[in-house]
Amino acid sequence: MTLPINPPFPPMEAELVDEIPEGKKWQYEPKWDGFRCLVFRDGEQVKLQSKSGQPLERYFPEILDAFRQLKASKFIIDGEIAIPIEGKFSFDDLLQRIHPAQSRVLKLARETPAVFIAFDLLMEADGTLLTGQPLRLRRKRLERFARAQFQRGGSIRLSPVTTDASVAKRWFSRVGPDLDGIVAKQIDFPYASGKRAMQKVKRARTADCVVGGFRYAEKAKVVGSLLLGLYNDAGQLDHVGFCSGLTAAERKRLVVQLEDLIEPPGFTGRAPGGLSRWSTKRSMEWEPLRTQLVVEVSYDHFTGGRFRHGTRLLRWRPDKAPSQCRMDQIETTGAGSLALLAA
Repeated sequence: MTLPINPPFPPMEAELVDEIPEGKKWQYEPKWDGFRCLVFRDGEQVKLQSKSGQPLERYFPEILDAFRQLKASKFIIDGEIAIPIEGKFSFDDLLQRIHPAQSRVLKLARETPAVFIAFDLLMEADGTLLTGQPLRLRRKRLERFARAQFQRGGSIRLSPVTTDASVAKRWFSRVGPDLDGIVAKQIDFPYASGKRAMQKVKRARTADCVVGGFRYAEKAKVVGSLLLGLYNDAGQLDHVGFCSGLTAAERKRLVVQLEDLIEPPGFTGRAPGGLSRWSTKRSMEWEPLRTQLVVEVSYDHFTGGRFRHGTRLLRWRPDKAPSQCRMDQIETTGAGSLALLAA
């Protein structure tokens, strides 16, 4: 590629904050529940780059085709790849694309096509590099580019924005758990590649979980992580994720307490340690516990019957009965973040 910047190019990132910042210097956008993606086009060459700098072309052939069909033959766009299912975005369906079999990827691309949500323009169609320009100018250029290039209702969409904090807060509350959060960007700032120059606010969610087991740390006989469970509608305890981030003192203290509670089966429904292409012998080893300990944890997302990432331990709940830790406490979906694209 003969562009002024080429992949791998680190995207601008966001710092996690507790509240949506307010003031005239901010622009607000929905935080979409997808894969960050930078798109580079130079003639017939189109590259899709992930946040970590990896190529995404083989996993999203329909997005690749959509950008090849645009009239502009040169541009660089920052955005998000997401998969809409029944008016909402599905991270589970997105994860299925990261699959080694190309035939499987092509089948999913036909059955559950992805969309690309554009939120920044880094290079215009005439080759003008915009990374050094303030966001207010880049947004105007992006809107002009979208009017000329994107088809209404097509697979490439323009992300909505607002400079009104009250509107951003309504987005945050109205869409509910279908939206991953709100991103705030300073309108006078240039594009800061690789730096946390934006702010993001994510929904605060908590759940009370049964500690159904634990794993030892890799290099010491101390607790490495707690394995969390929730009771399903059939009354079985399903493994839903893990909690780590314990202090060294907690790891030592807990191992004595938990070893006294080791007793199978721990989980009576879905158990941890199932074989997958990511698992190792070590990651499949765990100790089952009598189901009598309850913890409250914070989490950012729950999909496919489990916490997407590791959770953060808030406190132990000796006042809570394990039987009260049910799946129905997990937030249900809201109005559907896909609706914001049509707003």
